[in-house]
Amino acid sequence: MTEVLDVRKMRILQAIVDDYILTASPVGSRTLSKRDDIELSPATIRNEMSDLTELGFLEQPHTSAGRIPSEKAYRLYVNSIMDRAKLTDEEAEYIRRHLNTRVNEVGEVIRETARMLSGITKYTSVVQTPQIKNARFKRISLIPVTDGKALAVIVTNNGATSSRMLSVPAGVTPRSIEQLAELMNERLAGYKLTDAQNTLLPLLKEEIGEQAESVAAMLQPLTNSLNKQEVEVVGAANMLDYPEYSDVAKAKSFLSEVENGSCIQQVFTQNKDGVELTVRIGTENDNPELKDCSVVTVNYRVGNEQAGSMGVI
Repeated sequence: MTEVLDVRKMRILQAIVDDYILTASPVGSRTLSKRDDIELSPATIRNEMSDLTELGFLEQPHTSAGRIPSEKAYRLYVNSIMDRAKLTDEEAEYIRRHLNTRVNEVGEVIRETARMLSGITKYTSVVQTPQIKNARFKRISLIPVTDGKALAVIVTNNGATSSRMLSVPAGVTPRSIEQLAELMNERLAGYKLTDAQNTLLPLLKEEIGEQAESVAAMLQPLTNSLNKQEVEVVGAANMLDYPEYSDVAKAKSFLSEVENGSCIQQVFTQNKDGVELTVRIGTENDNPELKDCSVVTVNYRVGNEQAGSMGVI
């Protein structure tokens, strides 16, 4: 249970967190006494800071007389103190205009949103592309490209798409490929994708007989892709602009972990279905490489179904 702090302690704690976020340097009583919103003597501030330290909200590095916020302080700050920022009218209009004119496919909308999120916040943004296996099949296009190759594009009811270049088995003609698309569009429209996959082979056996197995194998890379959820990272280099990552070894470790992708996947596996917004601070993150970071994630929907998550580190 979090202790209840009086107004003065809350004001001092807010000032320390605000200052430390900007500078990443320990905050002293003299610095705080010069703030217009504090109006207390250095001695009074020192006493309050001592109390906050005993309560676990502040920590004192060995080499400094100043204090830094603890994870407990950050959690209180997020839950009860910090001002909720809002987009300016200009930012909101920019986002609307940017998305309306540049993208028209769900996956690209999500990616573009991640790029804008990183640009606006100046942090690293991460995104899961939409998982469409629970969506419903709308249509498929199978386009012969060269001998032995065809481009497959599947579209779902919620606008998500998946495309793959497929290897066409010997003996399957371009006309057969077109007929396959017509058959799938006629017989599988409205099916959940998982059900459509299970129905596909029996349907092919019924309609095309002995070639069913080879045609189903041809489509396997496409159906496999429906079960995958890609993770993308935007603006990882933004972290180098912050004093916490002025240490080269620490910065390299973070960038290496992000590039590896495993820590980002962990960011999303911690998310819970149905929880719209999550803020994890420091060691609340499972991955130790993120112990010096806060991670804010939100689940997003495509249509009426949860499709993925995006966030900011």
